[in-house]
Amino acid sequence: MALPAENTRYTFADALAWSEDERAEIINGEVFMMSPPPSRAHQEISGELFGQLREYLKGKKCKVYHAPFAVRLFEEDGDSPEDVDTMVEPDITVVCDPSKLDNMGCKGAPDMVVEILSPSTRRHDRMTKFNLYQRAGVREYWIVDPTNKDVQSFVLEDGRYSAKEFGTAGDKMKVNVLEGCVIDLSEVFPE
Repeated sequence: MALPAENTRYTFADALAWSEDERAEIINGEVFMMSPPPSRAHQEISGELFGQLREYLKGKKCKVYHAPFAVRLFEEDGDSPEDVDTMVEPDITVVCDPSKLDNMGCKGAPDMVVEILSPSTRRHDRMTKFNLYQRAGVREYWIVDPTNKDVQSFVLEDGRYSAKEFGTAGDKMKVNVLEGCVIDLSEVFPE
């Protein structure tokens, strides 16, 4: 990756200068390289979750996006790319406020994010991103574990995440921030 050697703090402006095949996230000015291409199981799980959410959201104001999709969690109106020192690419992002969307992705906290664990991201997704999404005000966070075939959802209540639901293959799981939306995990984790 062609990162400027003199930089010790990176911003979204740096990310915009990287080539399209160089993927990284920036958290508090620190670069985190994206892991190698996701596994086939990861892609199948992501595709199924995205498909179910997209089908439910047809004709509604909320929109769903799959990675790569830049989410600048703390960006505010008037910020330039040089001001933005946190940019992540969740596996799946749901945004219900159209004013948060621009041609580069989402500015501010989306309503829901989904991260699908891989061996190289397990700790990062469960700790670093959990705390980051909570601090940013993401209303619902799903952590999907392909190895154990389970999903845990967390909902923001009084500024802190509360464990809301836990589902495994065969269960149906409610999306708390989307009224009436239920995900069929038997399709996400087929036997």
